[in-house]
Amino acid sequence: MDATAPAPAFSLPSAHHAPRAIARWLLFVAALVTAMVVVGGITRLTESGLSITEWKPVTGTLPPLSEAQWQAEFAAYQQIGEYRQVTGPAGMTLADYKFIYFWEWFHRLLGRVIGLAFALPLAWFWLRRQIPAGYKPRLVALLALGGLQGAFGWFMVRSGINETATDVSHFWLSIHLLTALFTLAGLVWTALDLLAHERNPTARRARLTGLGWLVTVVLFIQLLLGAWVAGLDAGLASDTWPLMQGRVVPEYDGSRGLGWAAAHDPFLIHFLHRWWAWAAVAVLIVLARKVRPIERRASIAIHSTFGTQIILGIATVLTGVALWLAVLHQFVGALVVIATAWGAHIIGRRD
Repeated sequence: MDATAPAPAFSLPSAHHAPRAIARWLLFVAALVTAMVVVGGITRLTESGLSITEWKPVTGTLPPLSEAQWQAEFAAYQQIGEYRQVTGPAGMTLADYKFIYFWEWFHRLLGRVIGLAFALPLAWFWLRRQIPAGYKPRLVALLALGGLQGAFGWFMVRSGINETATDVSHFWLSIHLLTALFTLAGLVWTALDLLAHERNPTARRARLTGLGWLVTVVLFIQLLLGAWVAGLDAGLASDTWPLMQGRVVPEYDGSRGLGWAAAHDPFLIHFLHRWWAWAAVAVLIVLARKVRPIERRASIAIHSTFGTQIILGIATVLTGVALWLAVLHQFVGALVVIATAWGAHIIGRRD
């Protein structure tokens, strides 16, 4: 080949530019995961999660395409407790079933899309040897988390597919949701590490500081309680704020002990979720104040997201869990996780 020949008009990005490209890809996947959290919230709030009683990774990509297929899916749904005890007596028709089927099918389809959106570019960057040293194990771990999330989702659905249950286990629902939010934080954190690596390849990676751990634990508890509220329909336990049933502390079933009630009783869980939120606000304010001199935008993001989340939480209660408000509440919850990861990453690089 002539050494003086002009270079091709198109060339693949060099390894020097790979960190930014990988970071942008991870942030795109994070946006998809956020959308997944929203769709999952809609699926839960419309009671759609048990509409598909089988897990078919390949053939399940397509919805029923004929009347016979629809009738077969509906017949399978009619065998479980949710239909026999709740939706059947309420007069569910095939048209009603198609509505809830759509949301569960779309939720699963989006999960498949996210899997491909992560696995294929990962393989591309890997084969091109454009992944910076030390990041391969973390990216593989994020891929594994995605697969685990799908498995947890099916275990959650399985917990409600029998002749007696009318809903999924709120424990499995919390595992499913918290794994998604943990993955979301991991995607954002890794993207931020890669952007910092591009600016300075010799800089050390961020780590969780003492404050970062404190915020993580407090926020984890609040998200766990929120997932239990969703799983037990505990948002309906009260439509007043700040009092519940005209009392600060509502009546609840404490016959099996406080620990059992705190994990099972809808009234107590609702109470804990609405008041532990202020513990989360307190630590997030501290985080935002520490971040502000370093990166003002992150501080604004933290304040804005938790402030909006508090308002949406109260509004959701006062409206008797209006669908659109409850969905927004879950969406902004994911934004709180993103903003918190951003803030914790900033102080993790400076401390």
